Formats: sequence, structure tokens, C-alpha cells
Amino acid sequence: MSKKRDHREIESPWLFGAGSIREFVHPSDREQGGTRQKRKRPFILESGSERHLLFSHDSVQSSMRLDDPTALTCEYTRRMMAFLLFNQEPQHILMVGLGGGSIPKFCYRHLPRTRITTVEIDADVIALRDEFLLPFDDDRFEVVHADGVRYLAQTKELFDVVLVDAFDHEGVAPALAASDFYRHAAERLTEDGVFVLNLSGEPTRYDAHLQRIHDAFGSRTALVEVSSGENELLFAFKRDRRFDTPAKVQLANDLKRTLGLEFPRYLRLLGIAARDQEAELGA
Repeated sequence: MSKKRDHREIESPWLFGAGSIREFVHPSDREQGGTRQKRKRPFILESGSERHLLFSHDSVQSSMRLDDPTALTCEYTRRMMAFLLFNQEPQHILMVGLGGGSIPKFCYRHLPRTRITTVEIDADVIALRDEFLLPFDDDRFEVVHADGVRYLAQTKELFDVVLVDAFDHEGVAPALAASDFYRHAAERLTEDGVFVLNLSGEPTRYDAHLQRIHDAFGSRTALVEVSSGENELLFAFKRDRRFDTPAKVQLANDLKRTLGLEFPRYLRLLGIAARDQEAELGA
């Protein structure tokens, strides 16, 4: 269980988030007299039905339904689960970036034979895990306080799936593209492995990441926009994949029945993205 933090509560001043804000107080705050705006520490915005994790008033990092804490509230998290179209029963998932833990919680509940390791660099984010009802660490679930770049460079583990949802206050973390992170991710994937990156924030950062991913995975990628937000998802594969086979369509329908997510639509979008990329490369 994470260490409890004192907090102060104020009424939310934002129209989009009627409810209350809870700022968690770090001991150094009392000593230094700092403010959240300077420190950019995470805080919670809670309405009557949802709890949100934020670093600023215009950037929601994670959301949780209070009546269904394991539901995937944000569309991009639901679409990231499309990795199941290529590996139904992964043995080990690595997630870089914890946030409110939406995807790790969902996987822990619905993939009972899967180990989930989540790496998070920010201790203040980890300290809020109980607020977002994350499972306790056990033989299937672990939250590791570490730098994801260093973790992947040093681990000897192999992963069936690597999911990356790592940001600073302007967007996708530049440290990922300024290192061998993507090469190490490709090396640590199993032969049928799938890599998924959430791209969001400052678009001028994207090119550096896309180039590094191309260097690591070649053309075995598909970039899909998320229409309800400012996200794009980059799927990359250890080996070539087909998107339009009858077996894949049947699997998508089966997954929709069991998990309640729109897997047939995700499969179509991935197929379109892959075909567009092939056409672009052939032009």
C-alpha cells in the first residue's frame, strides 16, 4: 500500500469540472512554502461521478468512474487495448507511465493469467495509487518506481506487450526519443510482441519519436488518430502482421463480446492505417 499523504481541498474553479480539487501536500511544501503551479505536482479533481488526475487545469492525465473503477473512461485507453487482437493471452505486459492506472487495472481484472508491471518515474503519482483503487502489488501486479528509459535498458525480462503512456507537462516525454528507449523496447519484445505508444501534447515533438520507432521497428507500424481527443496511437510489431483475415475479424467480434470494447472498429482503423502507410512508402 502506498504511503498516505495529507491533502487540502478546495472547490473547483473550472466550468468543465464542477466538484472539488484535492492537492496532496508534500513535507517539502511546508518547508519551502511552494505552490502547485511551480512544482507541477499531480492533483485530483473529483465530480459527483468521476475522479481525475491532473497536472494542470487544461490537461487531464487520467479519469476513473466512481461507480465502475476498472472501466476505461478515456477513448485512447480503450483503443490501446487493441493489442489483444495480436496476442489474446499475453504472459507479461510492461506499461511505462502509471497515471491513474486505468489500463493496468483493466488488464489485472480481465486478463487473469497475465503479469502486469508498470514503471512510473514520479513518486507523487505513485503516492495516489490508492485514490485510484489500484490493486496491491502481488505475483501478477507490480508498480515500480523507476525511470522507464533506464528500466528498459537494464531489464533482462521479455514482454509480450509494451504500452507507453509517458508525458511531461507539454506532451509525450522527449527523453524517450533522446535515448535508445525504442530500440530497447523492440529488443525486449517476444517474437509476437506488440508495442503501443500514446502520442499527445505538443505535435512538434512527434517526428523525433516516429523516426526512432521507425529505426527500431522498420515499416511494421500503424498510426491511428483518436477522434474524441488530441491523441494518436502508434502500434508497432515485432514481425509483420495481417489485419484483414477472417480469423482476425472473428477474434475482434469475440473480444467485443467478452470485454465490451469496439474491437471490430479498432481492427478496421488499424488496417486502414497500415494500408495508408504502405501506399505512402510505395509512392
